[in-house]
Order: sequence, then structure tokens, then C-alpha cells
Amino acid sequence: MWCNATSAPRAGAIQRQESAGSMLSTAVRTVVIWAVVAGAAGFSLAPGGPLAGLLAKPTAAPAAAAPAKPPAMPTSANELSFRRAADGHFYVDADVNGARIHFLVDTGATVVVLSADDARAAGIRLLPGDFSQSASTANGTVRAAPVTLREVDVQQLSLFDVPAAVMQQPMPVSLLGMSFLSRLQGYQTRDDQLVMLW
Repeated sequence: MWCNATSAPRAGAIQRQESAGSMLSTAVRTVVIWAVVAGAAGFSLAPGGPLAGLLAKPTAAPAAAAPAKPPAMPTSANELSFRRAADGHFYVDADVNGARIHFLVDTGATVVVLSADDARAAGIRLLPGDFSQSASTANGTVRAAPVTLREVDVQQLSLFDVPAAVMQQPMPVSLLGMSFLSRLQGYQTRDDQLVMLW
């Protein structure tokens, strides 16, 4: 009896030891597994890791500065070019209402500007009262008469009803201004050439 009594508690203790050992073993296994999982996750999600890009917040990439490009000119089958003169300007001979006139190309002039002599050659007759507008120039205030040119031909290029002005004071050369140039498809300078497109 004594043996039975003492062996029962021993069996319970052994059972408890095995149970505790089993629990400890399970706990250690669980900790090891979680450590491996955490390590793998840390490696995978670390900066540069294989999964780092999946959880990263999308950020806008900084806009790369586009290289500056010269403005593109429209392609055209019709193109005229004029060589720069020794004084650095571009000159064009045009027929105005059938009369040949020598022009300085001037993008700063709002309209085509004719000298009084060139206007007479083009058949434009003006009275003193027609010079109803005033304009400020480097040489002071001048009087001008607004007119419309029936036709302006530069080689095979023809424009009709071109706004212009005739200057009352003498001027050395007439100006081919923006009332003509703005009606082209485009114009640009290439090296020492002025190119007109229409």
C-alpha cells in the first residue's frame, strides 16, 4: 500500500514534468518560429528588401526638367529665305499695288510703314488732312496716315488688304511690319537667314 501510495504521486509528478516539458518545448518552438517569421519579415520589408516596395507609400517622382527646345516651326511647302545684310538687318523687295518697294523687315513695327515717296510710287495719293495719327519714334513724334494696301507680293507670296501707315516725314526705307508678318504661317531666323513660311 505504501508503495502504491508513493508511486501514485510520483507518477503524477512525472506526468506534470512531462507536461511542463512539453509546454516548454511548444513555447520554445513557438518563439523560434515567430523569431524566424519576424526575421524573414524584417529582412523582406527592410529598405531594399524584396517586399519593401509593396508597402511603400507611392510618392510623386520629381519632375525632370525637360531640356529647353527651340520653338518648332510648322512645316510648309512654301518657304522664302533672305540673307542678313552687312548692317545686321534683313531687307525684302516687295511689290505693293504693283510697284517695287525696298523694305527693312521690322518685327517692332505694328503695321507696314511706307515712306511718302514709296506710297506715291504705289499709287497712294494723300492730302495733308489724311495724316491724322501721331506716333512716337526715336526721332520724336511724327504724323502718319492709315491706309490699306490692296496687294503686297514678295516673290510668289501674295497678301491682300494689308493694313499700313504712310509717314509724313521723310524716312530712309519703308518697314515691313507685323500687319504683313503676322499673316504668315510663321517666320524665323536660321543662322544668317530670315525664313518666311506660308
